[in-house]
Amino acid sequence: MRRFEGKAVLILGGNAGIGAAAAQLFANEGARLVITGRNETTLGDIAAQTGAHAIRADMGVLTESRDAITAAADHLGGIDVLFVNAGVGGFAMVPDVTEDFWDGIHDVNLKGAFFAMQAAVPLMRDGGSIVVTGSIGSVAAVPGNVAYAAAKAGLRAVARIVGKELLPRRIRVNMVSPGPTDTEIFKRDASPEEIQGMRDMLSGVVPMGRMGTSEEIAHAALFLASDEASFINGVDLYVDGGCVEL
Repeated sequence: MRRFEGKAVLILGGNAGIGAAAAQLFANEGARLVITGRNETTLGDIAAQTGAHAIRADMGVLTESRDAITAAADHLGGIDVLFVNAGVGGFAMVPDVTEDFWDGIHDVNLKGAFFAMQAAVPLMRDGGSIVVTGSIGSVAAVPGNVAYAAAKAGLRAVARIVGKELLPRRIRVNMVSPGPTDTEIFKRDASPEEIQGMRDMLSGVVPMGRMGTSEEIAHAALFLASDEASFINGVDLYVDGGCVEL
């Protein structure tokens, strides 16, 4: 399929995991692509693999994010598809949550995501599409996940309201919410034994008996961004092996 032939696509957080998988899929389907991320090395790797134009930017630093979005729109000549995927994680039980911990998560996952959308919307063409990466954590009461869950729940509200306000411009806004997904996030600073233990634990809570892959989440994001989803607006699509619904 070439659903994005000639379309201008901006992925915020396109240098690893779900974002990198989405970059490859968008490129395969003919998109003109810009990716952002904090890590110049991984940005360069994904840019080389996909032909994307890479801009280093931290979505949690609003000046960097806004400048990157403006530069991306200039490079592309406007934006047809915006994939707001950048995010950070972190677990802490309620008594252990500090202001710095809370702000570190919310500055990217909620505040950064909102102001990125605010900056991008005037640069988007009417009839375009926004896809936001959420999480089933927003509806699952997982101990230790209070800061992350609160940010993603807030982001769900943001996506719905932005979508409502953009109805006159025919810009659809949808969210894709992964369940346990085998990305690099949970592998950082962990031994092979710890990684396998985490993988086994997370697989055990998924009704389908395994973790998802970055490509599976990315396929769902591309569907929501495409004209195949032209009558889908405001949805939060759980891609979680049945965790929420089964």
